[in-house]
Amino acid sequence: MRFLFFAAAGLVAAGPAAARPVHEYLEVALAPDGAHVASIEGDQTPSGAVDIRHLVIRALPGGAATEIALPCGAVRECAPSSPAWSPDGKTLAFVLRSPGTHAHAIYRVAASGGAPEKILASDGTLGDLRYGPHGELAVLAIPDAQKEVGAVEAGAPVAGVLGGAVHEQRIAVVGSDHALHFASPADLFVYEYDWRPDGSGFVGTAAPGDGDDHWWIAKLYGFDKASGAARLLYAPSSPQLQIASPRISPDGQQIAFIGGIMSDFGATGGDIYLVPAGGGEARDITSGEHATTMGLAWACKPGSGLIATELKGDTMRVLARPAGDGKPQPLYSGQETLGGFGGVGVAPVCGTDATAVIRQSFTAPPEIAVGPIGRWAAITHANDGLTAPLSARSLTWTKDGFGEQGWLLLPAKASGQLPMITQVHGGPAWANMPHFVGEGAGRKLLQAGFAIFLPNPRGSYGQGEAYTRANIKDFGGGDLRDILAGVNAAVAAAPIDAHRLGIMGWSYGGYMTMWAVTQTNRFRAAVAGAGLSDWLSYYGENGIDGWMIPYFGASVYDDPAVYAKSSPINYVKNVKTPTLMVVGADDIECPAPQTEEFWHALKTLGVTTEAVVYPGEGHWMHDPAHVADFEHRLVGWFEKYLQNDTKTE
Repeated sequence: MRFLFFAAAGLVAAGPAAARPVHEYLEVALAPDGAHVASIEGDQTPSGAVDIRHLVIRALPGGAATEIALPCGAVRECAPSSPAWSPDGKTLAFVLRSPGTHAHAIYRVAASGGAPEKILASDGTLGDLRYGPHGELAVLAIPDAQKEVGAVEAGAPVAGVLGGAVHEQRIAVVGSDHALHFASPADLFVYEYDWRPDGSGFVGTAAPGDGDDHWWIAKLYGFDKASGAARLLYAPSSPQLQIASPRISPDGQQIAFIGGIMSDFGATGGDIYLVPAGGGEARDITSGEHATTMGLAWACKPGSGLIATELKGDTMRVLARPAGDGKPQPLYSGQETLGGFGGVGVAPVCGTDATAVIRQSFTAPPEIAVGPIGRWAAITHANDGLTAPLSARSLTWTKDGFGEQGWLLLPAKASGQLPMITQVHGGPAWANMPHFVGEGAGRKLLQAGFAIFLPNPRGSYGQGEAYTRANIKDFGGGDLRDILAGVNAAVAAAPIDAHRLGIMGWSYGGYMTMWAVTQTNRFRAAVAGAGLSDWLSYYGENGIDGWMIPYFGASVYDDPAVYAKSSPINYVKNVKTPTLMVVGADDIECPAPQTEEFWHALKTLGVTTEAVVYPGEGHWMHDPAHVADFEHRLVGWFEKYLQNDTKTE
């Protein structure tokens, strides 16, 4: 269940109304010659979303910017993505969606700017552009797509015969004839891929069938560019091992990937594994470490090992890791987030010793920085002068033998005992990390005098695979105990009013919110976004039940008891907490009937409740009006039921 809540909805910011919106950077790509950096960026709306996206090329070292005029203009859904530089750094390719459709096109523009040239048009989705060693451009393509890629996007209308044909995402090479030449078979959905260094083909992760649902059983394949044939290289031996970020070494001898229990495609985290390029057994080179690798790349020089970006507790680190035996070399560490909304990590650009990253923290707004790892210098200054007048502190506590961590955000210039809202992240395999967002409900909550607690209970990233796997067959058990212990730590660490506590979350966080109000009356108000009330009915309603076997150990038909024991609906008569619920009507990850079921039960039992179903929305809401409405309701709900009278300036 997807993790994006605070980051997408802008719910971790604070401070007085900004003189201007925060300028957000979503993707960044450094040219191989180090002369230019491209980015996808745009201003946040008052609700924290980025509705209008721009493609900008900056010349280095000074960072002089050229905005590329997009053919469809500055409108919603005219969304550039996947910027990819040619090997010589002279041209930039990118994908552009046609507004109001699922049709996409590939354009090319000179590094110096000018009018983009369309080099390919498709009636379906395109993404993840990658240039090969000989200048050929590859892409992931779904012809005649019926929805945008990913389970967080709104599902296609359900009508007609169920279980019909699926649309597979395939690797394709863009030919000189401006057509797609497929390099993977039609019966596999390819999730991620990398060019072989000799240009003969690719390695990638793939699974047959429904791409939204089958990522959790994806295997590692090799693909021949000429024939499109696939060869199995590695199949995970455990359902708790998902594969992400496949990367082949510069000498073509080894494939590295991140492996671990992951609840969502794109929410990458785990250990580093190595497999021979011709296939074979996988070797875990970080087994037992108390950290989570979230980004992975090979260093440019053959034999020089890997560059790994990892979360260790409250700190993000970048390490140079040998591909064999040897001690990793620390390159950087800090309490900030490196990357953008689309992912976390640092990758070297061969041909220059520089890297490009998006840096931000709770109090430092995002900017693009370029330079050797750990010696970055900002090349953008769009957010200069913006501040977040809050104090953020990392809290640690212990529970059931685990050392645990979370973040406590306190409003500036507040006085007296503060009400506090606990926000449970989604996933569950993810983590609350430092993000600066200048708009959205979080800022309004902090302005109104609320403290915000962001725990990372068992199941989260940052403490190693044993910790991430510690909630298997135990949803709502140890993770809730961890959260309540963290609340105690927050109350002990700051002037928090222990009688004015709220809880909220989205996706897995929405489930935990529904679960918490059935298990404790400690929270006086709750807001559940895209929640889940009954694991048994959910199994047959959602479009991604593939994620459930790794966590529950069996299907609901084989072991209904393990699902029933963690279902909030089975304990709903315990609820006394006023609870607001929201969900997208076309959410395939946490379908609307789950929210309707919990709302119906609370209403029938006389518990104060309200539920809103937003039309046309998937798991991740896009419509600015819907996001604004949700924000307004969320803030109002907590203000009403926590009776907050502490204000900040």
